[in-house]
Amino acid sequence: MTGWERLYCGPAPATEGILLRWNADPLALAVIAGLALWAGRSRPGAAAVVVLCLAFLSPLCALSSALFSARVVHHGLLVAIAAPLLALARPAPRPSGAGLPLLIATATLWLWHVPGAYDLALADMAIYWVMQVSLLAPAVMLWRAIFAQPDGAGLGWVFLAYLGMGMPGAILTPAPEALYAAHATAPLVWGLTPLADQQLGGLVMWMPGALPFALWGAILSRRTWQSMGAAS
Repeated sequence: MTGWERLYCGPAPATEGILLRWNADPLALAVIAGLALWAGRSRPGAAAVVVLCLAFLSPLCALSSALFSARVVHHGLLVAIAAPLLALARPAPRPSGAGLPLLIATATLWLWHVPGAYDLALADMAIYWVMQVSLLAPAVMLWRAIFAQPDGAGLGWVFLAYLGMGMPGAILTPAPEALYAAHATAPLVWGLTPLADQQLGGLVMWMPGALPFALWGAILSRRTWQSMGAAS
């Protein structure tokens, strides 16, 4: 058995049967249940649990064993959708600086997209979970700080958070060769070369990846506009 056959969610799937590749890992179920308890019964908390189930339990988990582009979607769900929803479910009690959380969240995201670190995480279950926790936890800290900023100041931090994810995509998209050994052959089954899969993943980080940040920015703008109207 090669290292890549021990990928989380099992070996890279073929196109047939992908919709049946649901994950029932007890650890994943326990983590999601724990986060559900932490988030409480709020609507954002419930939505965050749905997103986490999509990331870790649905066939997307198996697909991300095959395709780097699917792994990018997985990471985007964590840092740009689940994390802000969890932050809304458990808002910060008072405004705090967003600079340090931004630095930590960005550095962590970049680190796990370095080819050696990425391949190691996909080949070892323990390191895989270190990757997931270290992506989600700083992102939740960052979004809690962003949503607690007064007078619309969070908008600038949302833009900087997007740059933290978009810039690696801008680097990967024009890369002249495939960088990730974990996806050296599996994309071929899906009609993609490893390089095309990597380029697709870079584009997802760079362009469609901006959409959640635009949504959160719009929500913050609306909140600021309402607070200004109430104060006038």
